[in-house]
Order: sequence, then structure tokens, then C-alpha cells
Amino acid sequence: MNAEFEQELTPDQWETLKALRIPARDRRRLNGMIVEQLVALGLAVIDSGAAKLTLAGRKVLVRGSSRLLDLAA
Repeated sequence: MNAEFEQELTPDQWETLKALRIPARDRRRLNGMIVEQLVALGLAVIDSGAAKLTLAGRKVLVRGSSRLLDLAA
């Protein structure tokens, strides 16, 4: 992905990260354990009880998963 974030996300982490783009009121309930993993990775934060993307999380989404890029090749 990039020099700042080299860890591979699991498919569940990737789907949860993508779901965080949607406003909290419009998205389905997220798996709390996976959200905690994303928070630990610095890709999400909990703000006022809702999970939100961090700048690093947005960068990962924009650049995409290297595993997904490998599948497309």
C-alpha cells in the first residue's frame, strides 16, 4: 500500500473500513471487535460513541488494499 501502512487487512477489516465511509446513521451495525482492531491500527477512532475514519484510514481506502491489487493483476 504505502511506506506508512504496510500491514495487510483481513477481508472483514477491509469491509468495515469501507463501511466507515457511510454516515453512522445510515450504515448497518459494525462488528465492534473489528472496529477495535482498526482503532488499534490507527485507521479509525471512536468519537462521541461512533467509529470514524482517521486520515490514515482514508489514505488506505484511497490507495486500496495491495491484496486486492494483486487479485486484479
